[in-house]
Amino acid sequence: MSTIQDVAKLAGVSTATVSRALNGYEHVSPGVFDKVMKAVGQLGYEPNQMAKSLRTLKTKRIIVTVPNIANAFFANIIRGVEEAAQAAGYTVLLGDVGFRGDSEDAYAGLLRRKEADGMIFLGHTLPASLQGLIARQGAAAPVVNGCEFSDDLGVSSVHIDNARAAQDVMDYLYGLGHRHIGIITGDMGSPISRDRLQGVHDSANAHGHDGQLQVVNGDYSIESGADMAARLIALTPRPSAIFCFSDDMAFGALHAIRSAGLACPADMSIIGFDDVRLARFGTPALTTVRQPMRDIGRKTVELLIGIMDEGVTERVNITLGHELIVRESTSAPRS
Repeated sequence: MSTIQDVAKLAGVSTATVSRALNGYEHVSPGVFDKVMKAVGQLGYEPNQMAKSLRTLKTKRIIVTVPNIANAFFANIIRGVEEAAQAAGYTVLLGDVGFRGDSEDAYAGLLRRKEADGMIFLGHTLPASLQGLIARQGAAAPVVNGCEFSDDLGVSSVHIDNARAAQDVMDYLYGLGHRHIGIITGDMGSPISRDRLQGVHDSANAHGHDGQLQVVNGDYSIESGADMAARLIALTPRPSAIFCFSDDMAFGALHAIRSAGLACPADMSIIGFDDVRLARFGTPALTTVRQPMRDIGRKTVELLIGIMDEGVTERVNITLGHELIVRESTSAPRS
């Protein structure tokens, strides 16, 4: 018997797209619809009507929890989530949980009580109340992670290669001639912070400059970027460039540089991470790593729909591409 996965592969689309086409949802182009129906005919695919009838008892709601809704990075991911969810006929319940496990568990309780069909969490820890569900069902549980890939989570996820992205940043700075480079990490409890720092060290070792790194730990906030940059500026030798693990921290670092009577990039180059909307409008415009934020949101929804509606039981970890965007905040160091 053919499966919906077979239809998706033959048509060259996702299983979520096949489901939308077969169920008459909008936002499926005529060309895509024709490809899906052609694949259905070739394979003789017949949806399981009993399973389909059971699925109609669902709430058509998904939960999304985010560590900080005020952060433009998460706001862009949520926009992608909303677009994909609405196209598939789902509504989104959004929870701004900060870093409070009890708050995230409260939202997870909606899933356990069948008041929502699935959950996407954008933090780096699995809600404690869902650990039993994941232990029993594994990747078949309707839970997906965005951004913070870790094998330990045991769920499907969408992310970028953070180690590779950080290595690209450092290779670029070394190529400009920088040798003493300051690093402002995010929360080191987060897998993305650890992966980015690993990429930093990989590049530094490859260029023979690991001993010249100056690493301080921030928390992804503007305030921590300003505080940690001030600490780096006071060092001897002073770094000629600072790599911040988020654009927000880079904005804070720019403030610290100006407060110290220095100029960017003449006295110190700054690089951020994310490419939020304000990055290109700053003075100077910020060099940064661009993450496909909306695509991360869309793909997490597609993975979740695959679990909820198509019965996908295998874990899927999607790595999306990144891009180093060079703007005005970086230049070669003064000789």
